[in-house]
Amino acid sequence: MKQLFQSVLVSVAVVLSVTSCSSPKNVAYIQNSEKIDFSQSEYLYDARIMPKDILTITINTVNPEAAAPFNLLVHNTLNATGTNLSASNSGVLQTYLVDNEGCIDFPVVGKLEVGGLTKAMCEKLIHDKIKRYMNAEETPIVTVRMSNYKISVLGEVNHPGMFTVSNEKINIFEALAQAGDLSIYGVRDRVKLIRENDKGRKEIHTINLNDANIINSPYYYLQQNDVVYVEPNSVKAKNSAIGTSTTIWISVTGALVSLASLVVNILR
Repeated sequence: MKQLFQSVLVSVAVVLSVTSCSSPKNVAYIQNSEKIDFSQSEYLYDARIMPKDILTITINTVNPEAAAPFNLLVHNTLNATGTNLSASNSGVLQTYLVDNEGCIDFPVVGKLEVGGLTKAMCEKLIHDKIKRYMNAEETPIVTVRMSNYKISVLGEVNHPGMFTVSNEKINIFEALAQAGDLSIYGVRDRVKLIRENDKGRKEIHTINLNDANIINSPYYYLQQNDVVYVEPNSVKAKNSAIGTSTTIWISVTGALVSLASLVVNILR
């Protein structure tokens, strides 16, 4: 009976050791920064327009009437009788959805191919197209904004979710910071980046957050609609495989320990 009691205690110890084991290796980010040539990263990132982006385009001139045909407004909703629900006739600026061919239909000038362009390139394109409709003194100022710049972070992070990027620029570490950083179970040298380019081609890239060379990587800055996935390490995967059965096993083992202890006391 004492041997049974000892066997049960050993089983409990094994279960607890499996569920509590973790490895401290590869926790620190950018570990070899002193060996990196950062001159390769001396550039300013500028997002490029992608299919399904929503653009807000504003045209300004010294003469507001000259810009009016290019600044379409979406007016307030009408009720069933056709009466404006608001006393004001003002509206919000029309937005433009980039189609699968990377084009938008812009007032007066018609279809424009903007997919793959930076904001500055898109602004110049529109400027050159509309200036022919204006007098020389009415030089237009074009402003383009992306209204739906979003990225997603999921997996072994503390606060997974989808995040809106207001300044249209975010790097991998900023994205992980918004998600509350990796949990202790996150694999830092095999982070997956899922990306779709302006032609619809899907790609999966592996990022090593431990390596300072990530600063020079083309995947350091995230594009709109990027998905970052952090894999669980072997400890978390093992615990997940055990699942709820671990809790049941510990409960059963506890009951057996109590029963064995009671039997031993009775037989003394």
